[in-house]
This record gives sequence, structure tokens and C-alpha cells, in this order.
Amino acid sequence: MLIQIHILQNYAPSNLNRDDTGSPKDAFFGGLKRGRVSSQCIKRSIRHSEIFKEAFQARNLLASRTKRLPGMIDEELKAMEVDEEIRAAIVARIPEIGRESGKGGGTKTEEGEIETKQLIFISPNERRPLAEKLLATYQEKGAKNWPKVKIGDLTKALGASVPRSVDVSMFGRMTTSAAFEDVQAAVQVAHSLTTSAVETEFDYFTAVDDISGESGAGMIGDVEFNSATHYKYFNIHWEELVKNLGDDKGIAKEAVLALIEAAATAQPSGKQNSFAAHNLPDLILIEVSKRNLPVSYANAFLKPVRQTYDKSLMDVSVAALDDYAKRLHKVYGVNGLHAYVAVGEHDITGADGQESLVDLEAWLAAQLPA
Repeated sequence: MLIQIHILQNYAPSNLNRDDTGSPKDAFFGGLKRGRVSSQCIKRSIRHSEIFKEAFQARNLLASRTKRLPGMIDEELKAMEVDEEIRAAIVARIPEIGRESGKGGGTKTEEGEIETKQLIFISPNERRPLAEKLLATYQEKGAKNWPKVKIGDLTKALGASVPRSVDVSMFGRMTTSAAFEDVQAAVQVAHSLTTSAVETEFDYFTAVDDISGESGAGMIGDVEFNSATHYKYFNIHWEELVKNLGDDKGIAKEAVLALIEAAATAQPSGKQNSFAAHNLPDLILIEVSKRNLPVSYANAFLKPVRQTYDKSLMDVSVAALDDYAKRLHKVYGVNGLHAYVAVGEHDITGADGQESLVDLEAWLAAQLPA
């Protein structure tokens, strides 16, 4: 089963996702520059949303991406009441994890904490088993041989740790260490693109020194921004998600519904204190099909839309998406169930209109396997 989500969302002036120069991210599409928000940015806003935290954090179903694995394992070993000398010997080898094919261990933070070289996406339910396996391997090798064990042999002896968290199950995990199992993502997230061409604008600003009494500017600067309607696309492979969650269909169902709500309401955090571009989507369309054929409707905007005297960018974007989807379905026989919710008076051909996001989630819940 494939679940696809199409969203049209208009952002007021904003700089939600910056590049290395501080400019809003963009991309050329259809030969013209479009505004862009990266998939990584969108996924992070979902992972860190209140929706996900409220649904899964208390049950330890959310992972952390971190280099501070040594400190995590040290805390677990302390809780297991492992002697300090043994604990120190075990933790000393952990920074080498992820460097099986290279030389050197981890690095130190400014606070003096040892880190691994690479970020590791680790779920709470992996920490204690990993600490237990490290302790068992230490006891098997012995204190004298422990420092001599090659890190590649050590991580193989540990066996791959399998995560059971919603975010890793959805968005996947890739490491270069045999100590952690790679996870194939069950959810794909596209970079959002604006449906129209965009031009970057500049906000020139000054700040006055409140204490000096001088009338001139104490500082001068500028910040770049843009504004446009974005098309967002997600797809969820149901069977892969269930497999990643240890065949727990109940959690998988909760995860899908939480993703729908978070995709609709979670916002990227870039420059929000300056712009407060907290704009909710005007259209959310969900498609459910038995056939695993993901289809983005981004090409509906290959020719950038233009507002008219009586139609907004959102109006013409919805019309373009509906027309393109209708033609695509006819040519390729893309069948399935469709439902949508819209803020304005919009109709989507062949789709069940819902009154609210809650109703849309209820419709989707009814389509998911028990």
C-alpha cells in the first residue's frame, strides 16, 4: 500500500531554509528560479514537532541524531553499576565506532566530552542493549586484550543494533558501522518548490544604541527573503513502515496519522523570529493505492503559474494541480482512493472533500489495514 500526500502552502515573506551564504534556498525548475525548502529541513521540523513529541516521546519512540554516543553509553553503564575502571575502558573505545575503515578515534567538544566522528541516529531502546553487549564483549576479551581488539572485529562481535523508533523507521538510517543496522526509509520527502518563479528581496535594517543617546545607527545590515506558494510532496510505503516498526501495525497507524498532522502544521524554524511566517496549507490531498507507484505532481508547475486579477497564486496553483493530476491519471491509469481538505472553495476531481484535517485523518485511518 502506498500513501501519498500533496500539499499547497503559501508562505508570507520569509527565509525558512538558508544556504551557506544566508540566502533562501532555491532551485531552477522549468528554466526559472523557484523558492525551495529542503527535504532535510522539512523532515527535521516534523521530527521535532510537538505532534511527534506528544505522540511518541514518552514511549521512547523518538531517536536522536548525535555524536555523543560515548556519554550515552557511559550513563547506561553507570545505571548498570559497572565499575568505574571497566566503564572507562569500554567508553574509551566507543569514539572509534564508525571509523572501522579508517584511523583515529573521535574528537573532543569544548566541554571536553569525547564524540564519535560521525553522527549516529540512535533510538532510546538501542542504548541499554548496546551497553550490555559492549560489557559482555569486554568480559569475553578480557581487560588485557580489550585495547588490542580491532574496532572492525569489535563492532562485528556486537552485531547490528536494530532501532524501533518512529522517526528512524520513517526516514531511515545509514551508518558506516557494523554496530548499527542500516534502515531503508519508508517515507520519501521531496524538496518543496514554489509553483511560481521567485525573486529574492532584501530587508535593509538598522539598530540604534539605546544607551549612547546618539541618533545614528549602531549597526546596519540586510537579510534576504522571498514569498510564494509551495508544493510539497510525501509518500509512505505502508509495508516497509510496518516492517521497520517490528510488524507493529498499531504504532505504524499512529505514525502515519501523526505524519499527516505534522506535515500540515509543523514549520521550519529559519528566521521565524524575524518573519513569523506561520502559514498553514490551503490544500492537502491524500491518495491511497495498492500499487507502489509514487507520483509527484511537481510537473503541474513546470510552467510557473501566474496570478490573475481575480485569482490568487493559490487559486491557480490548485487548478493547475487538479488539471495535471486528472490528465496523468487518464494516461497512466493511476487509480486509488483520494480525499482532500481545502481552506478555500476548491474542488479536486474524483476526490472526497473533507471538512477538516481531523476528518481527513479519520478518512485515512479507515483506509489503513487493521
